[in-house]
Order: sequence, then structure tokens, then C-alpha cells
Amino acid sequence: MTDIPTRRLGALAVSAQGLGCMGMSHGYGATDDAQSTATLHRALDLGVTLLDTADFYGAGHNEELIGRAVAGRRDEVVLATKFGFANRLGEPTVIRGDAAYVRQACDASLRRLGVDHIDLYYQHRVDPRVPIEETVGAMAELVRAGKVRHLGLSEAGAQTIRRAHAVHPIAALQSEWSLWTRDMEAEIVPVCRELGIGIVAFAPLGRGFLTGRYTTVDGLADTDVRRGQPRFADGNLERNLAIVATLEELAAAKGVTAGQLALAWLQHRGGDVVPIPGTRRQRYLEENLSALAIELSAEDVAAIEAAAPPERVAGGRYDATSLTFVDG
Repeated sequence: MTDIPTRRLGALAVSAQGLGCMGMSHGYGATDDAQSTATLHRALDLGVTLLDTADFYGAGHNEELIGRAVAGRRDEVVLATKFGFANRLGEPTVIRGDAAYVRQACDASLRRLGVDHIDLYYQHRVDPRVPIEETVGAMAELVRAGKVRHLGLSEAGAQTIRRAHAVHPIAALQSEWSLWTRDMEAEIVPVCRELGIGIVAFAPLGRGFLTGRYTTVDGLADTDVRRGQPRFADGNLERNLAIVATLEELAAAKGVTAGQLALAWLQHRGGDVVPIPGTRRQRYLEENLSALAIELSAEDVAAIEAAAPPERVAGGRYDATSLTFVDG
């Protein structure tokens, strides 16, 4: 494996591919702290610097897990975490962006992570009841207090990004971006580039689907969030599998996997794009990182995009309720 290059999220330098840590505690069935810790250590050994978590993942468990894993190696890590979901797991969703909650959530995250500052602090979802100026103003106070170094937004719309950036520089926007989720390309990506905001792409492998490892939901745990997502529903799943089959053919011709090809495509979208594929397993971590070495020609990119045009993807990325919490 070659050395991992760096990319910039605003003024923040990070590894060109980060590690999404949600699945180590939340969303995808049974977890294994020992396995996850070993994967986190392997990521650091290989040169991954950006670790992405949130206070909501596992009701704080994910932050605690990462805090223990990076103890003694703090200077090797760019810690990114998020606030905003104020409800407990299983309860109706409550988003909070008021100043008091921002301060409270940050202090709680610092305690769980066992650190004195957070490198990149995101608002996980925009609170429609609170002006973004209030939320980012409170986040900026955390920067001045030394508790946070850089600010980010997640799943925010173009106008919200502009308003937020006018209050304090936004280093990164984290949103879902992959071959089968390209909603942000028309308006949000250009605004980020105009303002010098880096883009952190979560679910770059379509929640694992673009790897070709999932052909049915039957093997997924009852608690796996994918069971409730439209793209994995009967009818849609079969149509989306046809996209993966075409990707697998293109990948085989280059001697790589479908997942690696999907990551390489996203990495070629710009030097300001940092995918954060998630995994609990060292094998898949290393497989994902190998995608950084894949070179794509203009013809390769065209063939990949022809295999997975947005109109061919069946089903929305979230159910109707979850979509209401994505800022327009």
C-alpha cells in the first residue's frame, strides 16, 4: 500500500481518505469493540488521520471507543465528531441547535473522547427552529475557548452553508455522496468550492451495497438500518443490483473490486473530496485504502457514470421521515 496523500478541508489537512466509525457502535447490527479497536489502530498505522464519529452513535459509545483507541496517539489523529440529535436511540427524532445545547453537547463529547479539544466539530443536522447564525455563533465561541479547532456542517443546504460561513469559516460539509447518491452535485458542491469548504463524503459505498457484498437483506441483523431504507426494499433492490453487476464488470477489467472502483470515482471528483468509508474489519479498511492508488482516465469515469446514472437508481436514500431532517 502506498503512502496516503493528504487533502484539505478548508485550512485543515487530513488523509485523503478517512474512516467512518458509526458502524462500530450503531446502525449495522452486532458490534465488537476489540475488533473495532484493532481496526482503528491499523488505520492509524497506515496513515489514516481523519476519524469520524458523533455523539449519537451508540448513545455516546462510539466516542468512548475512539477515545480509548487513540489514547497515547492523539497527535496522529484529526478527531471529527457531531452534535444535534438530542433524542435517545429509539425515541422520536429531536434536533437541537440552540446555543445552550451546543455548549452542553461539546463538553459531553470532550469527556467521552477524553481529549481537551475536537479538531472538527459538525452540526449533525440543521435545526429548522434555530437560526443557523445562532448555532454557528455558539460553535465559534467553542473555537475561541480552545475546545474546537474547525467547524463543519452535515446535510446542510446551499443557502444554510452561505449563512453559516458568513458567521465563521466552515471547514467541511459532510453529506452523503456516492455513485448512487449525487443530489449535492448541482448546487451544494459548487457553493462549497466557491467558499473554499472541503467535502467529506459519507456512505461513499452506498452503505456497502456498491461493494457487491449484499444481494439480499436476509442476512442483515433485525436492527440493521438498511432494512428500512428504500433502496434495499423489494423491487428496488433487484433493480439496483443490476447497477452493481455493471460496476463489477468494469472493475474486473481494471483488476479491482466494484467498491474500489466506486471509491476511486468519488476521489476523482476533486482534490477537496474526502470519502469516509466505514468498516469494523481491517481487511476492508485496507481494501478501501487501496482505492487511492487507482488511476482513472476520462473514458473510465464516463463508463462508470454511464453504468450508474442517477435516474437508474431505484428508491430514495432515506425514508420519508428521515428526509425531513435533511436541510434543503
